[in-house]
Amino acid sequence: MARFCPLFSGSSGNSYYIGSGDYGILVDAGKSAKQLTTMLDICGIPLRAVQAVFITHEHSDHINGVRVFASKNRLPVFASPGTLAEMERMGCLNGVAKAVPFPGGGVECAGMYIKAFRTSHDSAESIGYRITTEDGRTLSVATDLGFMSDSVRQAVQGSDLVVLESNHDVGMLQNGPYPYPLKRRILSDTGHLSNESCAQELCGLLKNGTARFFLAHLSKENNTPDLAYQTALCSLTMSGFQSGVDFQLSVVPRENTAGKVTIF
Repeated sequence: MARFCPLFSGSSGNSYYIGSGDYGILVDAGKSAKQLTTMLDICGIPLRAVQAVFITHEHSDHINGVRVFASKNRLPVFASPGTLAEMERMGCLNGVAKAVPFPGGGVECAGMYIKAFRTSHDSAESIGYRITTEDGRTLSVATDLGFMSDSVRQAVQGSDLVVLESNHDVGMLQNGPYPYPLKRRILSDTGHLSNESCAQELCGLLKNGTARFFLAHLSKENNTPDLAYQTALCSLTMSGFQSGVDFQLSVVPRENTAGKVTIF
């Protein structure tokens, strides 16, 4: 059965395991190799199960551990050509056995089929992933979105499970301590998706077949798990949907110290 296990999520580091109990992949490796290995163990996922690392973009909270983790475990690293070029310039691929530019048509890995879609973010060539598991289930990871474009919406539509960014509360951000240029960057079309923007997308996704939602990449300074959850829940219930009947909604923890794994 398909498994989704968030290891880390947020501005200090991101990584997700998707696969089965026997083999799978990591999407992003934004913590140290030691932290990634420890969290996999906490979640009951053997290190040997990880077959590859798929990177969304080159910002540090998504690649901090990839060089050591991938080289130590002899794992291929997949990313868009632009992201790989930037990672090469940054020295993040030194010692990595194999760096693979993501093919346009998708790739098979760990018994799954992975397709990429472009996202709007202030990086070299950011992408999200839609993953079809061995038993035909689909999961999409869409974080670090300046906005929910039609192409992203179409790419994730119909997924059984969607990991969607709910980065910040606009009011908290606007009234918080961040300098104005950083606030402007986060609120821009190449920044991050707000709670409100995320919530607006959920009803459409639910109507098109998605029943499980995970809110991810929450800002520690400009958001709270309860605020993100309540904003999303309100949007869904105001549209006539019932939690636990029509959909399941969760917030990805910053660190999955409880070792929670979702079977979908």
